[in-house]
Amino acid sequence: MSYSGAVTGISLPGCYQINFFHPLECFQLLLSSPKTLHCLTSLKDHFSGTVALGKINARLLLHFSLLSVERSRDASIYLILSTTGHLSLFPLLFTAPELPIKVLLMLLFTVYSFSSLKAIFRKEGPLLNWLETIYLTGLIPLEIFCEIVFPFTPWALKFPFLPLLLTSVYCALGIMYAWFRLYISVFMGPPAVRQKEE
Repeated sequence: MSYSGAVTGISLPGCYQINFFHPLECFQLLLSSPKTLHCLTSLKDHFSGTVALGKINARLLLHFSLLSVERSRDASIYLILSTTGHLSLFPLLFTAPELPIKVLLMLLFTVYSFSSLKAIFRKEGPLLNWLETIYLTGLIPLEIFCEIVFPFTPWALKFPFLPLLLTSVYCALGIMYAWFRLYISVFMGPPAVRQKEE
């Protein structure tokens, strides 16, 4: 029996079955008790499949958003994952009228996520370390280059796929980093669950 099965009373095959075949029941299970929020084995395996596909889907971000309010290390994984996952979708919206809309929505979501989680974990110090901060800050020049600078370079006609390639590779690094952080989080022993102050 894995760590998460021992905490939640759910066997490892049960975690797989709930996550992959019954997503509504998994959501209800996650909401039923704070202890069940740590069924990380099924989340970890779902994340592995997502990493293999290369894009973050909404169901994975929903799981992580529920976990992110429990522990600060889960919050930092969620911030990295949601920011890079949303930005990895930018090349799919490539017309000029879509640029302000996607940037504004991304900024609103990112600022709200960071400010909300920072307010929840204000006593525990910064959510991101210096490497994670540099990585996420690097998304800004990447997008400026891909959206504003690149169309005016001579490479735009010869290598039109270059912005998609740069965005995909850079975001894949962040997604893989979050994946490794999740594995470390799962296998580093019992989590220190933050109790609500009443």
